[in-house]
Order: sequence, then structure tokens, then C-alpha cells
Amino acid sequence: MSHPTVFRRKSIEWAKSLAEEEGHRLRRELGPVPLFFYTIGAVIGAGIFVLPGTVAAHDAGPAVPFSFLIGGIVTLAVALMYVEFASLVPVAGSAYTYTYVSLGEIFAWIVGWDLIFEFTVIVATVAVGWSGYVNSLFHAMGFPLGEALTHNPFEGGVANLLAALGVSFVAAISLRGIRLVGQVSEGLTWLKLLAILTFLGVGIAHVRPENWHPFLPFGWEGVLRGAALTFFAYTGFDGVTAVLEEVKNPERTIPRVLLSAILTIVALYVGVAAVLTGVVPFTHLDVPNPVAFAFREMGLPVGEGLIALAILFGLLATMLANGTNGSRILFAMGRDGLLPELLGRVHPTTRTPYVAESFVFGTAALLATFFPVHTLAELANIGGLSAFFLTTLSVLVLRVTRPDAVRPFRVPAVWLVGLVGLAGTATLIASLPWVTFVRFGVWLLIGLVVYAAYGFRHARAG
Repeated sequence: MSHPTVFRRKSIEWAKSLAEEEGHRLRRELGPVPLFFYTIGAVIGAGIFVLPGTVAAHDAGPAVPFSFLIGGIVTLAVALMYVEFASLVPVAGSAYTYTYVSLGEIFAWIVGWDLIFEFTVIVATVAVGWSGYVNSLFHAMGFPLGEALTHNPFEGGVANLLAALGVSFVAAISLRGIRLVGQVSEGLTWLKLLAILTFLGVGIAHVRPENWHPFLPFGWEGVLRGAALTFFAYTGFDGVTAVLEEVKNPERTIPRVLLSAILTIVALYVGVAAVLTGVVPFTHLDVPNPVAFAFREMGLPVGEGLIALAILFGLLATMLANGTNGSRILFAMGRDGLLPELLGRVHPTTRTPYVAESFVFGTAALLATFFPVHTLAELANIGGLSAFFLTTLSVLVLRVTRPDAVRPFRVPAVWLVGLVGLAGTATLIASLPWVTFVRFGVWLLIGLVVYAAYGFRHARAG
């Protein structure tokens, strides 16, 4: 008689069958266009509007575009691995499901626990950045809101209720259904892209080359250290695979959408980072709203207000997409029995995992109210990087253990691409501060206790 172990795996066929169960079936309503903007909206947010100033001032200096480029190359390598797995197992759960199929339950638990943490923290972090831009907008109009209710206790405030308000707004949209999520994401992302293109167009004319000297004030070590932080700018791209069960023709749609979105995002990040450091000396960029600050430096207060207005709507798109993605991971774990079945329930009318959504958005609102951006960004980085590493490894393992599996998309030069993904993510993980590992280790320890007490005994692996 065989006994279950922590290394038991979910078969590809079993994973697909769970997605067809009546009480757990989601609705396929996302096509290529809304999914493209959904991906852009999930990724472009805090990383481009909040982090460049801090990274340039403390880590990379004017070479911060290279930090974004390094992060982008690693992201593209990892994205190719996600595309292959998504075409092989087109169900909800992203890296959690992929690891369950290839490496086993304990690794799937770690990845799922990481991803829930990652997406929830992204929502909270972007909400804090959104709050800063709302405050900036009112300041530009001559009505500053003050610090008490717009800053967390670490920044001299009482509670960042503005951030909590933003999270509550996008949560209401997500609970209404994936079609509305796609429609709202497309509209909000267009506004965000308008803000980016406006900044690039106006900013190029105000670039002063002397601001790029010295180009490497912290050396290449600083560039690599900055890459680990700017990698947060790309975190969230994998979320498109979290909503696979809600995508039309996922085997064809995902490869086209994800790869085109990643290339677009890398180009935008590098461009904004270069223009920002050309307009404002890097030593002056350690501010919560660097793009709006750059408009002030250019003597364009009207532009500051307009850009803040466009950006704050775009940041809402980032919160919406990442919260939706995180809830699908939590939903998949509930459906698999690793977490309470309640989390795997689908609303009979909206066909959304409403319990999981309420949990993710509610937790994000609390985090956004009380924690600073930089700390949250570092913690989200290590969670996302760990998931990327294990997903890349999973694709390589499955190439050996299941060479017969039908793969609508196959990564070219998979071992070379996999090596880039593994080496890049491992290097970025190693460059993070030791205190980040301590905090993250505490989170993983809590997760393993939950798994031992509940998940192991209730799992439905087949």
C-alpha cells in the first residue's frame, strides 16, 4: 500500500480535469487585445513611476536603464518558459500549477505561498505609490491633503487611508467578473501609456547630458544591485498565466500576447529611466513621485498635474490586474485542497473566485495602510524571483520526464534559455539585502507550518 508523500505530483490530465468541475469552472471571456492591455497594466506601475528615483539615487545612478535592461533580459528568458508551460497545461494557477505537475507538492506549496505573497504585496506597494500621486495632484491644484491620512506610520503619518481606498475600488471591479476587469484594464492602461509617451516626448527636449555624468557612480555592482530592485518593475507578467482558464484559445493567445507585451514593456522602462535621469540629477530622485517631480524641475506645473492624473488611473490598472492574478493562485490552491475549499468556490453568477478575491484585496489594503514602499518591493522581489527560478527549472525537468507531452509552443534552445533564466534569477536573488531573506524566511516558515497542519492532509493530487 502506497502512502502520500510531500513529493507527490499532479498529472497533466488531472490538472485539466479539475478545471472542468462544475463548482470550480471559470468563464473564458478574455481575448488577445484585452489580455495584452491586461498584461501591460499588470506590469507597468510602481516599477516605472515609483522605484526609478530610489534605485538611481542609491544603487545605479544614471546607469539605471541598464538595471532595467538586465532585468528585462532575464524576464524574457523566464517568460518563454512560462509560455511553454501555459500551452502544455492551460489551467489557472501559473507557476504553482506548473511546479505541482513537474517537481511535486511541497515545491508547489512553496511557489503558491510565494505567489500569493508576491501579488498581494504588489497591490499594496502600487497602492502606496497611487496614494502619493493623488496627493501630488491635489498639491498641484493648491489643496495638499496633508500627511496624517496619506502616509503610513513609518513616514510620519497615521494611516495611509488613500491607499486603502484605491484597493477597495479595484476590488469592487474584480468581484464583478473577468470581462469587466478586461474592459477596465484596457481603458486605464491607455491612460497610463498616454502618460508615459507624454513624459518621453516632453522630457527628451529637457535632457541635459551632464546629468548622466558620472555614469557609473556606484560601479557595475550597483547596476546589478539595482537590477534586483528594478526587477520588481517586471513582476506581474506571469499573472497572465494565472487567469488561463478565463482566456479564449489560450494555446494560441498566450504566446503572442505575453511575448509582445514583454518586449513593449522593456522598451518603455528603459526609455523612461534614461529620460528621467537626463532631466533630473540622480542625486535628486529619491522621491515618492519622480515623474511628477521631473515635471516640476522642467518648470511645467500644469504637466505635473496632468501626468499625475493619468498615472494614478494607470496604477489602478496595476492593482486591479495583480489582485485578480493573486486571487486565482489562491483559488487554485483552494480547489486543490491545499488550502480550505472555501477559497476555491466560484460565484454562480459572475463566475469569479469571490472568496479568494476578497481575501487578497483585503490583505493588500491592510498592508498598504501601514508599510513603506521600499520594504514591500524588496519582499515582493524575492517571492517573485523564487517562483521564476522554480518555473524555469520545472520546464527543464518536464522536458526530460514527459518528452511525449503535446507542447503547442516549444522554447527554442531551451537549455540555453533556461540557463539564462536560472542564472539571472539566482544572481538577482543573491544581490538582495540579507534582512530581506530573514523576513522572507519567516513567511516561508509560517507557510510550511500551514502545509503540515492542513495542506498535506487535504490535498487532492491525482
